[in-house]
Amino acid sequence: MSLLRNVGTIGSLTMLSRIAGMAREMIFARVLGANAVTDAWFQAFIIPNVFRRLFAEGAFSAAFVPMFSKRLHEHDDPEKGLEEARSFSADVLSIFLPILIALVAVFEIAMPGVIWVLSEKPVDPQTYPLAVDFARIMFPYIILVSVVTLFTGMLNSVSRFAPGASFPIILNIVLIAALLTGEWLAENSGASVEQIAYIIAWGVTGAGVLQLVWLYYWTRVEGFRPKLLWPRITPEVKRLSIIALPAAIGGGAYQINTLVQLYFLNQLEDGSVSYMNYADRLNQLPLGIIGIALSTAILPTLSKFVGSENKSGADRIQSDAIELAMLLTIPAAVALAICAEPFVTMIFQGGRFDLADAAVTGQVLAALVLGLPAYVLVKVLVPNFYARADTKTPVVAAFISLAVFISFNIIFLSRYGVLGVAYASVIGAWINVAFLMIVLAARGFYHMPAALLLRIARQVIAAAAMGVALFYTRDLLTDWFAAGLIPRLGALSILVGAAAIAYFGLAFLLGAIDRHRIIQLTRKQ
Repeated sequence: MSLLRNVGTIGSLTMLSRIAGMAREMIFARVLGANAVTDAWFQAFIIPNVFRRLFAEGAFSAAFVPMFSKRLHEHDDPEKGLEEARSFSADVLSIFLPILIALVAVFEIAMPGVIWVLSEKPVDPQTYPLAVDFARIMFPYIILVSVVTLFTGMLNSVSRFAPGASFPIILNIVLIAALLTGEWLAENSGASVEQIAYIIAWGVTGAGVLQLVWLYYWTRVEGFRPKLLWPRITPEVKRLSIIALPAAIGGGAYQINTLVQLYFLNQLEDGSVSYMNYADRLNQLPLGIIGIALSTAILPTLSKFVGSENKSGADRIQSDAIELAMLLTIPAAVALAICAEPFVTMIFQGGRFDLADAAVTGQVLAALVLGLPAYVLVKVLVPNFYARADTKTPVVAAFISLAVFISFNIIFLSRYGVLGVAYASVIGAWINVAFLMIVLAARGFYHMPAALLLRIARQVIAAAAMGVALFYTRDLLTDWFAAGLIPRLGALSILVGAAAIAYFGLAFLLGAIDRHRIIQLTRKQ
């Protein structure tokens, strides 16, 4: 299957998930707004999500997929390969699940201390207990979604990307249902904001159960039949652990920054956590669709080329991934920066989320998207190390990025507030990219071709021209941004349409798109 088709499958389903997530955040903003209670809920929600992305998605995608894929494909006899892959996955699951249960039990007990560490001192006596309760309700979600991630890795190894890319949609649908239920209870029985927040917290764990059922079904369809055995540490499980532990840190630099970011945001005024969350939701839209889709799609292929010592093939895949990533990410970043406040107003403003909240969130978004190309490039470059079982280098990059992030937060926080946190995140992300690129080149793993650099430069020129067009178009539609649903949708459609026509038209004229490579990418490889 072609890289472009794999990315299209993952990206389209991720887009559907992100749209559902955007709908969820729109409803969340209207039902709960931006206040101390929503700060407590988002703080609690971030904690299991950070652990999920660090120890489940990042670590297992990096370590499990190449090892599982090797067992599946290294034999001429497909049945023998399938049997070895089944045995390996059963051993991993039997060790992985008890560790997850123990981890959750420890955090359930220690949760008051965890929230205290991340909170402003002294803690708010009203919101602190809420944050502890919400976190305890939602933290078991990491058990469910971590097993889901293992099943996803098994399916990705046989190029069955759709089930793994679609399971986040379930979470968004369940949370939307919980929000609408909470709003109905508020209107009909006077349910408070705190009570609605509890309903949504329980919805997170409930969604995890449904996601597990969904992925279990698809693993059975592919003939893997996952099962639990008596835990035993085999040499292969031990090797997986050695690879996965640093991968959890190296692949999760963005997530580590998120956790540290939470600490700094809690030092600011009420609503800061919520402003960052709403802004990051828009920032995550292209990051998820482009960055995660590409990193997921290229890892199995890179592993195959590296394993067969096919350097030209590995270099081609890496260049294709970077070109596709920048072709889509650069204009997305420019559009979000130019139209940050209009987008936030059109999507989130209403109910308990007023125009003042939209203005602050828009400023945060405009700052945050300056690092969007860097966040995507990290996702695209890290698989080049993982394909070589090198999970230590991304760890070094993560710690350098984290140190830069913390340093600039200390410098910016008192002067710029929540904007300072966003700027510090951007600087840390670009330092991460620079380090990874330098190491790849120094070790001879990958050198970015001059032709690719030239096309990226042309993409920047096309995106800049698009930004000018958006700047003037935006001002013509000011009265539509906070109007009714139809004017908002109309303004959003005009802005997106104008951006797409301006950017892709200029990109083709300037030669920023290699048409021959796009045709090649659509073919099976």
